[in-house]
Amino acid sequence: MDVSLIVSNILNPPILFFFLGMTAVLVKSDLEIPAPVPKLFSLYLLFAIGFKGGVELIKSGVTQEVILTLLAAMLMACLVPLYTFFILKLRLDTYDAAAIAATYGSISAVTFITASAFLTELGIAFDGYMVAALALMESPAIIVGLILVNLFAVDEKREFSWSEVLQEAFLNSSVFLLVGSLLIGVLTGEHGWQVLEPFTQGLFYGVLTFFLLDMGLVAARRIKDLQKTGVFLILFAILIPILNAGIGLLIARLINMPQGNALLFSVLCASASYIAVPAAMRMTVPEANPSLYVSTALAVTFPFNIIVGIPLYLYGTNLLWR
Repeated sequence: MDVSLIVSNILNPPILFFFLGMTAVLVKSDLEIPAPVPKLFSLYLLFAIGFKGGVELIKSGVTQEVILTLLAAMLMACLVPLYTFFILKLRLDTYDAAAIAATYGSISAVTFITASAFLTELGIAFDGYMVAALALMESPAIIVGLILVNLFAVDEKREFSWSEVLQEAFLNSSVFLLVGSLLIGVLTGEHGWQVLEPFTQGLFYGVLTFFLLDMGLVAARRIKDLQKTGVFLILFAILIPILNAGIGLLIARLINMPQGNALLFSVLCASASYIAVPAAMRMTVPEANPSLYVSTALAVTFPFNIIVGIPLYLYGTNLLWR
């Protein structure tokens, strides 16, 4: 693997600000970002990437390549929580295993956005319709995780409302805004892009950088929770993303995705949700321990992917697409 790819990735301003946030916590600085600001920036990033994806989708049209990509995305969103659940069951109970499996079956939009920025920096082309794959991979893992709980939990008296589950899976704020922005991008097309470009494009990297600064603060604070997880979950949070990315790359090669799309697809397969799925699991599987599925995704997998994982998966695409 070309070490220069890792160095190039680390030396990007957003990644360096992520490290700055972690350093602030480790040296006990009083740096803190007011709570509403990260939420606002998170919504902005989802809006911007969704809108741009919709514009690009209408440009490319619904071709066989697009359909195969979206089907592959839904396949991985359902497949990943299934096999990770049985790996986790070796050491954890059903509730924790299902919650963590759902977390790793879903995706991290910020990891996807960081990978997009990395490709842009390297001048590697990718298609905007990959945002549609991002949107489709958000929710299925939540449904699969809850089905696994129903099948394997020993407590038969446990009840929850499927209508609430489906609402949380498909209508939570991140999914709703992402899909809504995508549809508006499709409806307005190039004209809409020209109107909003100063907002959606000009501010994008600045907002991403500031958001990753906050993510560095949050991730560093979560590190202490890893003491509760043990070595097993720490290794899981590093090795499973590599496995998922590898499977994603093989599928991408099989259906002849372009290299840039393949990298984004592998990143989606490798990432883990730390927003949508934890919110859903807290409501529907209260028996699961949030410190397990939040800290592994946020304090281990997220930093691993944006620092080492993205260059590693790009190396994989270079090998397979050579």
